[in-house]
Amino acid sequence: MKIGAIAKQTGLKIETIRFYEAEGLIEPPTRSGGNYRLYGQTHLDRLSFIKRSRDLGFTLDQVRDLLRLADNPRGSCEAVDSIVALHIDEIDRKLADLTALRSEVVRWGGDCEATTIAECKVIDALSSGAPGRL
Repeated sequence: MKIGAIAKQTGLKIETIRFYEAEGLIEPPTRSGGNYRLYGQTHLDRLSFIKRSRDLGFTLDQVRDLLRLADNPRGSCEAVDSIVALHIDEIDRKLADLTALRSEVVRWGGDCEATTIAECKVIDALSSGAPGRL
């Protein structure tokens, strides 16, 4: 299939597929007589794996490592578990950051009893760049 078709099937942009090829995440496709890239089932499977991994928030380096590990089906799953554990730690860190951020924004909104923009604590805090001033 041509790049447009595989892009549609995977939900990836054409530029993203070319990027993954340039990064060595997928094998270069064969070329038609008209020099079109022709992708097969292996490309589709690999691009789908990459897309699912990226959708779950794995970094490009983590995806690269997961692909390398997936290419060796008899290998130990220990390395995969390690990558996943690190990713879970990162998710937990982001959740903590988002929870703190949410609390701060809720506090801003709850503390602001102003009736005009000139008196608004939220606008003041955002303008001054002084976190926690409220």
